[in-house]
Amino acid sequence: MEIFHITPSCITQLADPNAQMPPGGFLWIDATHEEVTADTQAWRDAIERMTNVHVYDLHLTDAINLNHPSYFDSTQEYAMVVFRKLALDGSSDARIDTDAAGQSRKIPPALTKLATRPVTFMLMEGALVTVHASQSRTIEGVRARLLEQRARGNGNGNGNNNGNLHVARLPSSPAELMLRLLNVMVDQYLALRQPLSGQIDRWQRALLNPRSRFNDWMALLDARVELRKLDHLCEGQRDALQELRDYLVDTQDEGAPNRGMDLLLVRINDVMEHITRVLTHAQRMEASIESAVQIHFSAMAHRTSEIMRTLTVITALFMPLTLITGIFGMNFDEMPLLKDALGFWITIGLMGVIVAGLLLFFHRKRYLEDKATDEHR
Repeated sequence: MEIFHITPSCITQLADPNAQMPPGGFLWIDATHEEVTADTQAWRDAIERMTNVHVYDLHLTDAINLNHPSYFDSTQEYAMVVFRKLALDGSSDARIDTDAAGQSRKIPPALTKLATRPVTFMLMEGALVTVHASQSRTIEGVRARLLEQRARGNGNGNGNNNGNLHVARLPSSPAELMLRLLNVMVDQYLALRQPLSGQIDRWQRALLNPRSRFNDWMALLDARVELRKLDHLCEGQRDALQELRDYLVDTQDEGAPNRGMDLLLVRINDVMEHITRVLTHAQRMEASIESAVQIHFSAMAHRTSEIMRTLTVITALFMPLTLITGIFGMNFDEMPLLKDALGFWITIGLMGVIVAGLLLFFHRKRYLEDKATDEHR
């Protein structure tokens, strides 16, 4: 468990949770699921000792539930937000998953990055408690940048943050620190738009390529399932942040101007707008897949129609020729042209005239026009 004391001018890491808490500022108490699960009662007692806030049993159970969806809840002493973030330490190779029926599903490489893990935020008056998976690169990255800011002058604003995180000044409240963390987590979803779009574009080209046969239907179906999960995930995240915004508005003092609260509302609206962008992009990609599948089957139907038209024309050309050969194949003793020296050539010529006449007829009826002719017209 990592404990930080943050003031507008400095950030200090506390090594002993039993030590006297410094006055002013607020605490950031960071723990992993494994640390909380190892001894939940001891962890809750430590939180209560440092913050004078008692964490309820149901919230403690939710904090260590790895399958918990995004949601918001509040009590008189604290608010709790569960937010599902990307598991960035996952493998980039295609993974094998199972659905509800126990059938194996091969998830495409671009969609394996959509694996998520919950992060729990407990927002208190003078502290922020976070519970997350071990080796969370997001939390560790933000923590390292805050400590780096301290090393550059304890938040004097003269350093350059290299564009990684807006820490020209340290967060002034637990809510602001939580919104900064949430903003980084949501931006990770925005960074997935390019690889996901690339995967969808490759499928679209494969679906519409007339020279190759598309056989990756199960992967395409699994992609739709993953995108639908992303839709539900974004909707849950947006609902949780909506309730958090309502909570912040309802708990502020009426009639008292509060610039800090206005800045928090601007930040939370920005995070919600980013979530909406991710949701819109996921819905657009799902619609692109459906459109590509529909165009694929339309192209297949058109190609089948072209083949059937060609076969029909060939059949129509050979029908009168077959009739003539059938007539001359009858076993009669006396038939016209049968014993004539030019009978064979007359018959062949008649067949040629019939074929030429049928071709002319088909051409006038525009039965033989191909794609090139249609384009020139």
